[in-house]
Amino acid sequence: MQTPDHNKGFSSGEKAAAEIAGNEFLAFTLGKEEYGIDILKVQEIRGYETVTRIANAPEFVKGVINLRGIIVPIVDMRIKFNLGEPTYDQFTVVIILNIAGRIVGMVVDSVSDVITLNAGQIKPAPEMGTAFNTDYLIGLGTLEERMLILIDIDKLMSSAEMGLIDKIAA
Repeated sequence: MQTPDHNKGFSSGEKAAAEIAGNEFLAFTLGKEEYGIDILKVQEIRGYETVTRIANAPEFVKGVINLRGIIVPIVDMRIKFNLGEPTYDQFTVVIILNIAGRIVGMVVDSVSDVITLNAGQIKPAPEMGTAFNTDYLIGLGTLEERMLILIDIDKLMSSAEMGLIDKIAA
């Protein structure tokens, strides 16, 4: 419980959850888990197509595609998060994201739907052994029997470990 003289304030996850309450999230799967990202960051959703490999790129960067004249790096989140050997089938999709004006593609196993969550449906992320640092989590979204791992895609894609986008000014 927080008191008025408590100097720590809210964690970034709690603040982020409060800020995005009532927003819509695009639900997608990676392995057996369901994730959600802010729908406003999604530019489009495409089927997976062959990419052009770039020499010396990290393994999780599958390569680039030419998207209507824009060269877009494609990141396979299954490789990035060590979720086993990725398979590419008819359900594999690329979510094209617009992060701070930079276009990035993210390969996921499938996309299901768009859900709206209110503040009461978003719980702070506990410290746990997830595939990635909890700094990149907004929280856990619950909707009936479903639980979505809500990702702060701005923070994740601009992180030093991804190295794709210059750090976004706070």
